[in-house]
Amino acid sequence: MSDAKFLTVAEVAAMMRVSKMTVYRLVHNGELPAVRVGRSFRVVEEDVNEYLRKSFYNAG
Repeated sequence: MSDAKFLTVAEVAAMMRVSKMTVYRLVHNGELPAVRVGRSFRVVEEDVNEYLRKSFYNAG
């Protein structure tokens, strides 16, 4: 865990190309694991990648 890269909600939103509110919703619903640091959240980059991997589906 010492080499984990923590991202802010804004960084996650930019990475996923969604709003910050969408990221907050994912965190509060438990779909995206996060750590609370003071009044803000930090998300491990690998958790974002894993969430995106699980979210893919074949549309064709």
